[in-house]
Amino acid sequence: MNASQKSAEIINLDSKKTVPLPLPLPLAMYVKQTVEHYLSQLSGHDAVGLHAMVISEVEKPLLEAALEHSGYNQTKTAKALGLSRSTLRKKMDQYGIS
Repeated sequence: MNASQKSAEIINLDSKKTVPLPLPLPLAMYVKQTVEHYLSQLSGHDAVGLHAMVISEVEKPLLEAALEHSGYNQTKTAKALGLSRSTLRKKMDQYGIS
């Protein structure tokens, strides 16, 4: 069984029993559900700028998490994200991340 097929477990230190937890949904499923919910709330109005809105909502926390994971080393963060360091800096400025 590979890692993607395993469920997460909580270990109860008192009884040494494990309780299986369901794996989280893939990010794509959360995004799809959220966009569908957003669209259902428009009450017949047209969606405008949906792509830019979704990208900005996902990209900023992605950058923040990657920066935190790398100890705020921009070179390591850029490499992890598959971006150039200058593109990372531009995106950090765009989202007000220092």
